[in-house]
Amino acid sequence: MGDGTGNTVQGTRKKAGEPHQVLHLPMFILPCSLFLVPFSTNNAQSAEKRVKKRVYIAYTGGTIGMERTPRGYAPTPGFLQRQLEQIAELQRDEMPGFTVNEYQPLLDSSNMTPAHWLRIASDIADNYAQYDGFIVLHGTDTMAYTASALSFMLAGLSKPVVVTGSQIPLCEIRNDARENLINSLLIAGNYPIPEVCLYFGNKLLRGNRSVKVDADALDAFDSPNFPPLGEAGVNIEINWDLVTRPAARPGHALEVLQLEDPSVVGALRLFPGISARMLRNILNPPLQGLVLEAFGVGNGPEEDAEFLQVLQEATERGVVIVDCTQCLKGTVQLQDYASGRELARAGVVSGFDMTAEAALTKLFWLLDGNRRPEEARVLMQSNLRGEMTA
Repeated sequence: MGDGTGNTVQGTRKKAGEPHQVLHLPMFILPCSLFLVPFSTNNAQSAEKRVKKRVYIAYTGGTIGMERTPRGYAPTPGFLQRQLEQIAELQRDEMPGFTVNEYQPLLDSSNMTPAHWLRIASDIADNYAQYDGFIVLHGTDTMAYTASALSFMLAGLSKPVVVTGSQIPLCEIRNDARENLINSLLIAGNYPIPEVCLYFGNKLLRGNRSVKVDADALDAFDSPNFPPLGEAGVNIEINWDLVTRPAARPGHALEVLQLEDPSVVGALRLFPGISARMLRNILNPPLQGLVLEAFGVGNGPEEDAEFLQVLQEATERGVVIVDCTQCLKGTVQLQDYASGRELARAGVVSGFDMTAEAALTKLFWLLDGNRRPEEARVLMQSNLRGEMTA
């Protein structure tokens, strides 16, 4: 089906029980004149064989594709695709070709669940062999959670997966969406980074190290405990020494570690005066795991014997409790203070310098299925995807 511009638009198709709209933008052979090399027959043949990189874009929703409506900004099916057709830079020869898969329904990221993480991961796996890189367009509110979850769910990753979005919709004259999208496309198509990353505000972050640090600024994300994997300035510079090695050889199939029966996990931020009764209500069955956001280097109210008893009772019946710091930067050290040692004696394990987002999504993944709590506790304290400093 034509769209009037020469681009090909696939009609709505069913996938995993839900329809998607898919937009294919044209792929071109890079002309020989783009390369500053002496002309020769061999060079001409090489240029003819040089095919554009291809990037798959999973458009899940979020501010980037929203339209101004009488009710405020809202996602509208097909609107992002029409906006993309108006960006001349996306048609330039040096840009990778790309396909947009528009999810239905489009989501505000506040509505994201583990089931949506699985859908995104499965979508990437289904298209893994046909593309050189992947972009997930996503709302900013839970973007760090999705980037963290995908890092654990995609096993054997050898291609870049870049999660991005914007603070201002692409439809506005002044926006951050255009630069985030263009740079994400360039990175996903041209830089073989075998990780789930988050790109925002000129910084490429490891996905499971990222946190949203500002509700309003255009550089809304940071990675407090790990340097950026790359930055986009005059040039796109990648810190290759920080990039993990491919988990599998190119050409090998990507495996999705599924959340077939999502575990019951939660998060609790400690505050002065928190009661043992409240803690008990939270830790009651069917809870299987808890991210405990503690004070400083992992401290809690060690003088509250009932509080500590509730923790111990929960860990003894198999609840995995992981201690993360409330501080934006730093690491948990349960042995530094008596208050931290008491938590450790109650069976709480250290999350070290993991973000709360990474710890929560890791718990979801580890506690899915039949993994024993003892094994999950060991793995929570192990660096599996670059999520903590080993």
